[in-house]
Amino acid sequence: MMDIRLLAIAAVLPLAACTQERPPVESTPTPPAEAACNADAVQSLVGQTATADVGGQLLKGSGARTLRWVPPRTAVTMDFRPDRLTVSYDDALKIERISCG
Repeated sequence: MMDIRLLAIAAVLPLAACTQERPPVESTPTPPAEAACNADAVQSLVGQTATADVGGQLLKGSGARTLRWVPPRTAVTMDFRPDRLTVSYDDALKIERISCG
């Protein structure tokens, strides 16, 4: 009877190490408030041709850290990032929509 108990303890003991609680892994950290995007400041660029130069103007004017170009008929993630400017354009590369997130 004693051998069965020792065998059971020996079998369970290694599993106890696998259940050690770990702190949750933090996903993308929230950017600081000063990195917030302001899409209203660059709405005048709607209708312009999407180019690298216009992209630089969009970033500078909006205060965003990241620029995401969205081509026509393209799926994008719906995660919200206050430091990201999202710019949608049509087949002729004309900017149709500028928004933050």
